[in-house]
Amino acid sequence: MKRVIDIGVLLSRSGMYAALAHASRQGVLQGVTEVNADSRLDVAFRVVERDPEGRLDRYAPLCREILRESEARHIFGCITSASRKEVIPELERYDGVLWYPVPYEGFEASEHVAYMHACPNQHLLPLLDWALPALGKRAYFVGSNYIWGWEIARIARERVAASAGEVLGDRYLAVGDTDVDHIIQEIRVLKPDFVLNSLVGDSSYAFLARLAELKQETGIGNGLTVLSCNFTECEIKSAGGAAEGLVSAGPWFEPDGSYGGSFHEMARQSVHELANLLHGRPRAEMLPLSDLLRSAITSGYTPRLDPTHLHARQPAIIARLADGRFHEIKRLPALRADPYLTRHPQTSSSGSMLKVVS
Repeated sequence: MKRVIDIGVLLSRSGMYAALAHASRQGVLQGVTEVNADSRLDVAFRVVERDPEGRLDRYAPLCREILRESEARHIFGCITSASRKEVIPELERYDGVLWYPVPYEGFEASEHVAYMHACPNQHLLPLLDWALPALGKRAYFVGSNYIWGWEIARIARERVAASAGEVLGDRYLAVGDTDVDHIIQEIRVLKPDFVLNSLVGDSSYAFLARLAELKQETGIGNGLTVLSCNFTECEIKSAGGAAEGLVSAGPWFEPDGSYGGSFHEMARQSVHELANLLHGRPRAEMLPLSDLLRSAITSGYTPRLDPTHLHARQPAIIARLADGRFHEIKRLPALRADPYLTRHPQTSSSGSMLKVVS
C-alpha cells in the first residue's frame, strides 16, 4: 500500500506571468500522476492547491493557509523571486519547504527552499561567455524592476567589464508594464551588439514585439541578438513569433519542439525528487530538508540537490529560437551550483567600475 502525502501547489492560473506558471503547474501535476502510478514507490501525493492569481500580496497568506490547514509540508510553486521571498518567512514559521523549479538570480540559500532550476553560474555566465566573443562587447540590459532584473544586470555588468566590454544602457520596467517605446528608441540610437532581456511576462512580450519591428529597419536588425535566462518554450506562443532569433540559456530545452520547456520539466523532476527522498522513509516528509537529504544519502540515494546549499546540479545549455523551436548551440556538462559565485572572481582591473549609464 502506498502512503498518501499531502503536497502544496502555489502557482498562479491568471495574471501577468500566467504562461510561466501554467507550464510549472502542468509539470507538477504530471509528476504527481507519474509518481502515483509508479508501483516501485511506496508514496503517493495528494495535491492541496491555492491560486495567488499573479498578485504578490496573496503568496504569503496562501502559503500560510496550506501549511496551517493541511498536512502538507512541501509546497511546489512561486514563479518570481519576489513571490519566493514573500513565502520564506511562512516556511520558516511552519517548518515548510518550497520546491522552486524556475531560474533565479542566486545569492540566497534558505534551508527551507529546494532550488531545482539554475542559478547564474549555470545560466547567465555561460551565456555571456558564449555571447561576448560571438556577438560583440557592446551590451544593453533591460529587466523587470525587482530583484531578478537587478541582480542579473549586476552580475552581467561585472562579466562584461571583465571582458573589456561596455554596457550602453540599463533600463527597468515595473512587472506588467508594456510601455517600451523609450527603450526601443534608445536601442535604435545606440545599436548594441546584443540585448540582455530579463523582463518577465507581458513586459517581455511587448518588448520583443517592438524590437521585432525595429529589426525591420535598415541597418538595425543585423547582429542585434536578444539574450535571455528566463525565456523558454512555454512563452513562444505568448510572444507571437517576435522572439525568433532569441538565444536562451537553461538546463533543458524540449527535444521534440513541445511547449513546456524547462519550467515544466524542472517542476516534474522536483516532484520525482521529493518522491525518491521520501520512499521507504515513513514520516520523512516532516524532516527538515537538509536532514531529509542526509538520510537519503546514508541510504545510498544520490539526490539532485547539494546538501550544503540545497541547489541542484544542472547542465548549461545555450540554444537559439528558430522556426518556432529552440536549437542547441552549445552544451556544458552538469555544473555544481555556485549561488554566491565564490568560484567566479570578477575583474581584477584597478580603479572604480562605476559609471553613469545615460
